[in-house]
Amino acid sequence: MKRTFSTELAYVFGIVFVAWGVVLMEKADFGVSMVVAPAYLLYRWLSPVWSFVTFGMAEYCLQAVLLLAMCLLLRRFRVSYLFSFVTAVVYGFVLDAFMLLGAMLPVDSMALRGLYYVLGMLFCAAGVSAMFHTYISPEVYELFVKEVSAHFGADINRFKTGYDCVSCLIGVAMSFLVFGLWHFEGVKWGTILCALINGHIIGRISAFYEKRWTFCDRFPWRKYFMPDAVTQTPGE
Repeated sequence: MKRTFSTELAYVFGIVFVAWGVVLMEKADFGVSMVVAPAYLLYRWLSPVWSFVTFGMAEYCLQAVLLLAMCLLLRRFRVSYLFSFVTAVVYGFVLDAFMLLGAMLPVDSMALRGLYYVLGMLFCAAGVSAMFHTYISPEVYELFVKEVSAHFGADINRFKTGYDCVSCLIGVAMSFLVFGLWHFEGVKWGTILCALINGHIIGRISAFYEKRWTFCDRFPWRKYFMPDAVTQTPGE
């Protein structure tokens, strides 16, 4: 028999898992996740000039731009979309806190770096999948995939893979532009591998979640985020 799992708790886990996964992949130095690569490169470019710029700050600034692009693409705007930016800001602060913790992790062997990379990719995938199982507005990255794939009737996992590959290419272009031609900073073989298999991993983790848990609301907040959806009874 399946156990119930709170959709609100899935939101919290999603933020924490993604942030910690990004930190572990950054620590491994085999290439960050393709989704965050543009923000990471922006952070690496601006932080030496302006010390107040953090990885988390670069994240929510770029996500604000992506949110605007999504609204233009879909030709619609919902107030709930604004909470995705709030989520991005919360995620940015969690990411910066985890970056401080990650700075204390040892990186004295290739095996340890490999472990960080694998765990980081799994944490990111688990977090994204958790975000797909909550009604609360996710980060703009996940919101973009969720809304655009639904709008055009595309399979969400395949669309996610395509989105990841495009983000990876943007990261490579930014690395060349900022650090010089053929200089791969933050975008390395690990980024390419993650772009190719991340969508599949998310799909498998989603299947794992759905096999063991039924996601249900514990609080009557769904109507504020999905006003057109059928109201779900808390704990239903």
